[in-house]
Amino acid sequence: MSKEKEMIERNIEISAEFSRYLFEHPEIKEKIPMDAEIILLTEFDQELKEFNLKMGKDMEAHGDKVVYVTIKDMRPKILSRIGKIELESVP
Repeated sequence: MSKEKEMIERNIEISAEFSRYLFEHPEIKEKIPMDAEIILLTEFDQELKEFNLKMGKDMEAHGDKVVYVTIKDMRPKILSRIGKIELESVP
């Protein structure tokens, strides 16, 4: 896999998490201008942070409005929100 494709996949994952965060914290969404590009800078993934920072600076150089969002940390990934189940065998 190319490095650029890997960065895109990592950005897709972090973008999905950021979307969920905005859903839970709508007051943050109100602070982001509608015409701005959002650039996510991850404190815990330096390689992705540098990739995204370069992308943001390129956008700025082309006159785009950019908002940088620094993500300080991530909670562990949870595969399911189900807390408890019960199984019943059927003969």
